[in-house]
Amino acid sequence: MSAQAVMGRARVEIAVGVLVLCGVVLALVLAMLGSGRRTAEGYTLHASFDHVDGLDIGSDVRVAGVTVGQVTAEHVDPHSFRADVSFTVGDQVRLPTDSSAVITSDGLMGGKYIAIAPGGASEELAPGAQVMLTQGSISLEQLLSKFVFSVANGKDAPKATPAASGKDATP
Repeated sequence: MSAQAVMGRARVEIAVGVLVLCGVVLALVLAMLGSGRRTAEGYTLHASFDHVDGLDIGSDVRVAGVTVGQVTAEHVDPHSFRADVSFTVGDQVRLPTDSSAVITSDGLMGGKYIAIAPGGASEELAPGAQVMLTQGSISLEQLLSKFVFSVANGKDAPKATPAASGKDATP
């Protein structure tokens, strides 16, 4: 092979390598720009919860397990010390005024989302309305703590004597 042929082949390989590298960089840039960019289309509703542990801005809002919106804002009410959450619901979903909102998790280790249970009222929630029936998130740590303390307290309780249980102590 001549030196000129080797140089030509090296140039082609370098050009192909540069094009592949540019393609990978472009794909990464598009992936970074597109991640987490869901639009908040629809109308906004508000709800107040005792606890919103694990619920983040961008978390899903679901009706019957189907995503219909997302959480758009969270803040603490300085007077009630409850977490006020704003979220969107798609325009195609019109919720009754007696609907309820529950923060639940997507499995044992999954993320949190707001589950909306539609009520039976004939009136609909207007954009900007407050969902009045709410239940905050229940953390796994709180449940385990209650279980451990209830078991520990159960061991300290006095045992029932035969007389106290209503059984005769004699055989």
